[in-house]
Amino acid sequence: QVQLVESGGGLVQPGGSLRLSCEASGFNLDYYAIGWFRQAPGKEREGLVCISSFSRNDGRSYYVDSVKGRFTVSRDSAENTVVLQMTSLKSEDTAVYYCATEGKTGCTSYSDLMAMDYWGNGTLVTVSP
Repeated sequence: QVQLVESGGGLVQPGGSLRLSCEASGFNLDYYAIGWFRQAPGKEREGLVCISSFSRNDGRSYYVDSVKGRFTVSRDSAENTVVLQMTSLKSEDTAVYYCATEGKTGCTSYSDLMAMDYWGNGTLVTVSP
């Protein structure tokens, strides 16, 4: 069964850090571009960052301005995961975080990111004192 599974969410204080992972079952995550999104209560899903395949593309990443310098996306090919490292977290970062793919190898723009349409179930991140 093809599936994306997010993990690593939890409660963290403002200014803290959290590391989210996206794992794949049923396919090799390294073959495809993977994006991270979030959805806060009462808001639309928001695209954050994506990373292209290393093995089938150039492995570049794209970040929306609101998370540049605070969030970093990377791949762990040995573990078949994509990691989202989040630092300097703020209360407004509270949301359910999702990883996704479209089955393409590259992601270099916001339009590429927002075209992703195969989702995991999400992991909740709560930033609160």
